Amino acid sequence: MKKRVALSWSGGKDGCLGLDVLTKNGIDVVCLVTTVPIELGRTFGHGEKLELVRLQGECLDIPVEFISTTFEKYTDSFINKLAILKEKYQLDGIAFGDLYLQGHREWGEKMAESAGLEAIYPLWGKQEDALNMLENYLQSGYKATVIRIREDILDETWLGRQLDYSFFEDVKTKQMCPMGESGEYHSFVYDGPLFKQKIILKNPEIIQLETTKKLEFSQYELQTKDHSHTEAGDSF
Repeated sequence: MKKRVALSWSGGKDGCLGLDVLTKNGIDVVCLVTTVPIELGRTFGHGEKLELVRLQGECLDIPVEFISTTFEKYTDSFINKLAILKEKYQLDGIAFGDLYLQGHREWGEKMAESAGLEAIYPLWGKQEDALNMLENYLQSGYKATVIRIREDILDETWLGRQLDYSFFEDVKTKQMCPMGESGEYHSFVYDGPLFKQKIILKNPEIIQLETTKKLEFSQYELQTKDHSHTEAGDSF
């Protein structure tokens, strides 16, 4: 019988690559878990609109479970929701897309243990392997665009860029993690092998946040996967 897991999901490349690896290893990802701090009304970390994450779930044909919380009660809310999801989906574990930050892993392992679940890290590696990890992503066939950047690392010309080999070459010139593991950049995946449909992103606008800039899309829609159409990333 296949192992049934939830996957911590922000909508970016790491979670998506984690989903791909888990699926190829015969593990059944039965739900995506996304935290939503009440103070933001958006996803934690990426600050993404909930509608866009719902669209990803629809494209992947995997239900998205939002964890509504406050920053103060973040950990408690996560554990409580995991316990509910364990029963609802008959979960064996929860998977995280973390790459090499030990503190993140320790937190995830504590959350899983508290809910009586196995913690799974399908992408876990070493910091010095981050460039290879990015190349693995590029070879996976998933399509993503940069939606948020740290202003102390990257300028706004990076917003809206596709994660492609041009991006790969430019990242190598920067003093930063090529995978953006410290929040240097965040991405949004809109198409790929497991996607039944692709997400078309339109009308981008740059908004200023405290120490970051974010690309907002005022329009988005699903498109049947037909190679005669323009790629989603070409819409802007």
